[in-house]
Amino acid sequence: MIVDCALYTDGRGRHGIADVEGALREAQATGGFVWIGLFEPTAAEFLDLSDTFGLPILAVDDAVRAHQRPKLERYGDMTFAVVKPARYVDHDEVVELSELAVFLGKHFVITVRHGVSDIPATVRRELETNATLLAHGPGGVLYRALDHVVDGYLEVVEAIGVDIDQIEDQVFGVEDGEHGERIYKLKREVLEFRRAVIPLAMPLQHLVTGDVMWISEEARPYFRDVHDHVLRAADAIEGYDHLLTTVLQADLARVAVEQSRVTVRQNEDMRKISAWAAIALVPTAIAGIYGMNFRYMPELTWHYGYFGVLAVIGGICVVLHSQFRRNHWL
Repeated sequence: MIVDCALYTDGRGRHGIADVEGALREAQATGGFVWIGLFEPTAAEFLDLSDTFGLPILAVDDAVRAHQRPKLERYGDMTFAVVKPARYVDHDEVVELSELAVFLGKHFVITVRHGVSDIPATVRRELETNATLLAHGPGGVLYRALDHVVDGYLEVVEAIGVDIDQIEDQVFGVEDGEHGERIYKLKREVLEFRRAVIPLAMPLQHLVTGDVMWISEEARPYFRDVHDHVLRAADAIEGYDHLLTTVLQADLARVAVEQSRVTVRQNEDMRKISAWAAIALVPTAIAGIYGMNFRYMPELTWHYGYFGVLAVIGGICVVLHSQFRRNHWL
């Protein structure tokens, strides 16, 4: 669906235009441009715009279907770009990605938004108050959109860095617990975020070097600044990815050591139990033998038989106890 259709001429903008073809003709006559914003359009809704502006079918299909990698493509005198705005939901530790497709011509800009993003609305407000930006035409719109997207990347990078610091404190501190699930989840989010940031570096390089039409010489330094920010975000993401891998391995090693300690303690406990069971087996066995009540058994008529048996039991138990102590079982 069309969110807004605005005509920018003579440093002013008019919104809510219904006649798209008429607005395009006026933009061509006055040197202005038309900006049409769409939100999750269908192929049928895009059909009239495609015919009016001569949009390539492949680019239209990409804009409608979404789920594209960040890219920048040229189709004759028109440029098609796809970027993925991002924001970090801190309480869930999730990177939410939306998608913004931009068709850029000499006298028009068409933006197609999928998901939640306020970047098109923010850029529109800036155009209304910044005559210098408006003078750059469609190239100025693309610059501000990319600048806001990349600024969002840097905010996400900073937020992820805070969470990674917390995880490091937990893993290498005195706090016990299982952290593997949280580390793995954050690493997965970093990898997803990486797919949105890394591919954007090359398209921005093309914008800096002047390979894209309708980007003025005066606007290229602005794109160079955005390109530098993307490279900074990409470097941070690569570092976070390696760091999370290291932290995950350290956490697994810590868990393995803790499990080994538990196993050692269990073995020590089992040795102690086995040793006391062996000691207790002596009086149990002797008492069991003399409890069979046979008439003819050794020492049954001996006057000191009872004390003799106790002495034998005590002696054997003492010997066993000393042997177990010597072997560190007790």
